[in-house]
Amino acid sequence: MRSFNAALTIASGIFSSLFANAAPGPLKLGRDLIPRASTCNTPSNRACWSSGFDINTDYETKIPPGKPVSYTLTITEENNWVGPDGVVRPVAMLVNGKFGGPTILADWGDTITINVVNRLKTNGTSIHWHGIRQLNSHLQDGANGVTECPIPPGSSKTYKFLAWQYGTSWYHSHFSAQYANGVTGTIQINGPTSLPYDIDLGTFPITDYYYRTADDLVEFNKFNGPPASDNVLFNGTNKHPVTGAGAYANVTLVPGKRHKLRIINTSAENHFILTLDKHDMTIVAMDFVPVNSFTTKSIFVAIGQRYDVTIDASQATSAYWFNATFVTTGACGLSKNPAPAAIFKYQGSNITTPTSSSPIAAMTVCSDPFDLQPVVKRTLTSNGFTPQANNTLDVKLDLSDPNQLFTWKINASAINVDWNKPIADYVMQGNTSYPRSENIVEVTTKDTWMFWLIENDKTFGIPHPFHLHGHDFLLLGRSDPAATTPQTFNPATDGPNLKLNNPVRRDVAMLPSLGWMVIAFRTDNPGAWLFHCHIAWHVSGGLAVDFLERVSDLRQQYLSQPTESAIHNANCAAWRAYFPALDPFPKQDSGLKMMKEKRTIIEGYLKEPRQTAEELAN
Repeated sequence: MRSFNAALTIASGIFSSLFANAAPGPLKLGRDLIPRASTCNTPSNRACWSSGFDINTDYETKIPPGKPVSYTLTITEENNWVGPDGVVRPVAMLVNGKFGGPTILADWGDTITINVVNRLKTNGTSIHWHGIRQLNSHLQDGANGVTECPIPPGSSKTYKFLAWQYGTSWYHSHFSAQYANGVTGTIQINGPTSLPYDIDLGTFPITDYYYRTADDLVEFNKFNGPPASDNVLFNGTNKHPVTGAGAYANVTLVPGKRHKLRIINTSAENHFILTLDKHDMTIVAMDFVPVNSFTTKSIFVAIGQRYDVTIDASQATSAYWFNATFVTTGACGLSKNPAPAAIFKYQGSNITTPTSSSPIAAMTVCSDPFDLQPVVKRTLTSNGFTPQANNTLDVKLDLSDPNQLFTWKINASAINVDWNKPIADYVMQGNTSYPRSENIVEVTTKDTWMFWLIENDKTFGIPHPFHLHGHDFLLLGRSDPAATTPQTFNPATDGPNLKLNNPVRRDVAMLPSLGWMVIAFRTDNPGAWLFHCHIAWHVSGGLAVDFLERVSDLRQQYLSQPTESAIHNANCAAWRAYFPALDPFPKQDSGLKMMKEKRTIIEGYLKEPRQTAEELAN
C-alpha cells in the first residue's frame, strides 16, 4: 500500500498538471464572451449601462457581453503579527500579504477567473464568493464539505464564474471560522445605478476585529456567550480605543459632488448601525439587488449584508465622523471600542479630526429594512401558505451536549460537513445515501417558487442573519422584530399579510428573535446550496442546512463540464492525502466557518477562566 506521503505527492502532481494546462472550461451559457460595447453610463445617467442594458434589465435572464478578468489570491499566515491598531496577534492569515485581500473588480457580464494559492502551514481553505449566483457553475461556490474539498497546504485551485449580477459583495474562507483571521476581501462589479452620481468611492468593508484567533473564539463560544470584539475596523484600519495607536480610516468627499459608497459588513459577530454626521445616505442597492432610492439618516447592516449608498457633499467644508454603533441591548454584538468611527473629510478642508458629532439614533432591536423596493420586480401568487414539515426550518439552541454548552440545530440536527467527501461527490457518483449530519433538504421541482418558514427558538431569543448561497430570496414576511414574547406564524392571520408584490429581495436577512420569517426562492439553479446563519460561531456550532436542488439536473451539469469536474476530483484527491494523515489537528466544529494552529496556544487558552461577554466588554 502506498504511504500517505506518496499519495499526497501523486495527487498534488495531478492537481498541478491540471492547473498548469487548463483553467476551468467554458461555462455553458449559450453565448460568446466578447468585450462590452461602448457605455452610456455617465454621471448624469447612471441608470443606463450599454446598448440594450440598463437598470430595468432583468439580470437573472439577460446580461451584457463581458471580458475576462483574472486574479491570484495567495493565502499565508504570520506569527506575532502586528495589527492595524498596534496590538500583536499570535497568528494572522493574510491574502496577498494583507489582513483582508484585494478587491475583485469586474463589470457586469465579465467572466472572473481567480487562482487561490494555499500557503498556510496546516490549514485547508476554500473561498466562497458571497452572493454570486453561480448559475451553471455550482462547483465554483467555494463551500468546503458541500461543493468541494478544502484546498490543502501547498496546493491551489482556480475558480471561474460569470458576473450575472452587479453591485457589491465580498469573498471569504468557508473553512470553519477562518475568515475571522483575515481571509476576506471585497468584490465590486460595476453596473447601472438607480441614481446619478459623480464619484465612486469603491468598497468600504466594516468588520469586528479580535486579538485572539478565530479557533480560540470558536472554543470559547462553545461554553460562553459571544465575546465583545476588541476593535472595529473600517476599510482595514482603526485606532486603538485606549492607546491611540493606529489610524482612522479616511474617506475624501469632493464639495458639491455626489458620491457612491459600497458598504459591506464582513464581521464574525458584530452588526452595526451606521450614520454619517450631519449627512443623509441614500440607499440604491442592497446586497446584489438595485433598489429605488431611499434616503435615511441611519442604516442597520447585518453580517454579510451590503448597501450601496449615495452621499451628497453638501455640508460645510470640514471633517465628519462616520459612526458605527450597536443595538442597545447587545443582542447583535458588543465591542471594547464603544464608539468606533472613520473620518469623512471634504477636499480642501484643513481640519483633520472632527470636533463635534450630531446625536446618533439608538436602536433597541436587530432589524434590517423591510420596505426597500427592488427596481426589477418580482410578483408572486399564492393560494395560501401552510407550514408543513417539508417547508419549515425550525431553529433550536441545544444545551444538552456534555462536550459543549451551545449547539445550534435546524430541524433537530446540527450540520457537520465531511471535508473528505462533499455532497458534490455524492451527486457525481449517483449516490443518494447522504449523511444526516449534512442537513440535506431536497428540492425536486423545477422553476417553481418555493416558500419556506424559518421559525426561531422560542426560549432563547437571539436574532440570526441568514444567508442563502446560489440564489437571492424574497422576504415575504416576518414577525415583529421588537416582540418580547414568542411569535408563531399563523396561516389564517399572517398568511394573507405576506408581501407578494415586489417584496424585499436579497441574500442575507435577519431572523427576528423569538419569531419567524417567510422567504421564497425560485428553483432555477441546480446545486447544493447552503442556507446558514452568518454569525461565525453559530454556523460553526451547526446552524445551517443544505438545499439540494434538482439533483438529476445537477449531475448532468457536472457531466457537461469535464474540466471543472476533473479539477474538483484532483483537489479532493490532494486533500484526502493530506487530511487526516498529515494534518496534526482534528476537525473540531461543523467545518463551515476552526482554524487549526499551534496546540499550545489552544490548550493554554482553554485553561484560562471563562469570561462572560459583559466581563470582556469592561
